[in-house]
Amino acid sequence: MSNQIKVGIVGYGNLGRGTVEAIKQCPDMELVAIFTRRTPDSVSVNESNVQVLHISDAEKYKDEIDVMILCGGSATDLPDQGPYFARMFNTIDSYDTHAKIPEYFSVVDNAAKESGKTSIISVGWDPGLFSLNRLMAEAILPNGENYTFWGKGLSQGHSDAIRRVEGVVGGVQYTVPITEAVEKVKSGENPELTTAEKHQRICYVVAEEGYDKAKIEHDIVTMPNYFADYHTEVNFITAEELKVNHSQLPHGGFVIRGGKTGDNHKQIIEFSLNLESNPEFTSSVLVAYARAAYRLNKEGQAGAKTVYDVAPGYLSPKSAEELRRDLL
Repeated sequence: MSNQIKVGIVGYGNLGRGTVEAIKQCPDMELVAIFTRRTPDSVSVNESNVQVLHISDAEKYKDEIDVMILCGGSATDLPDQGPYFARMFNTIDSYDTHAKIPEYFSVVDNAAKESGKTSIISVGWDPGLFSLNRLMAEAILPNGENYTFWGKGLSQGHSDAIRRVEGVVGGVQYTVPITEAVEKVKSGENPELTTAEKHQRICYVVAEEGYDKAKIEHDIVTMPNYFADYHTEVNFITAEELKVNHSQLPHGGFVIRGGKTGDNHKQIIEFSLNLESNPEFTSSVLVAYARAAYRLNKEGQAGAKTVYDVAPGYLSPKSAEELRRDLL
């Protein structure tokens, strides 16, 4: 297609690899280049027409890439990369440190407005799709309560945070909903639940040889925004056990709102996801929103956006007429 959206990717971990696959399913998009902090020759990409370049070369592609999809982690990558790339490109990212989203939004917004670019932040399924469902449910049932449960599944962001802890050479984290809490919510009781009453976080960690495991465990369970408010279990395992037993990336979860209408009638809204590959699904959401960022920028809508600011029609390759005919 001559009018394809030209896309770049920053970072080539699980999310970056998933983004490559997602772009392949979109005829209206073309992947131009992947930018990495590693030596480009060390990155193997089975796409002959896609360049692999060092991240320092990205600025040279300002006029060749319509949207840059940022696939770094929220703990240390995106706080720097978000505003940096927003000064040069329309961007999409999956920043998921919920408590710091307002602060991150402000920094990216300033950078994008200065450059006249459009940056959609915190895209994925939570934050992202689940955020939309929380908003819709609350607007429809104002007399009620929202509940979000994640898992059972492997969290990319929390696993990345574990691997940044000093003394850790590998690790993953599973989020597990507490069954009793889920049952209370689905019954329409609308219980008051603390963070710790809703989820357990189970970590499997490979420690650096000779490093103090007690210190690693302390640093994990006290980590703010990630583990401090939860029942967190840390299990130390070997690198081989990690590879054999924890190499898959499943996840999922659900948003539930229990509310009442009219003459005290109970109403339950539920939205759920069951994902065999968390990064591939998240990548697919990123790519859909890349289409939206491109369109919004063409309309002159510069600055940072969230999923709340993007009309659903911008995500689809179909025209407004086709959407009314096929999906409405």
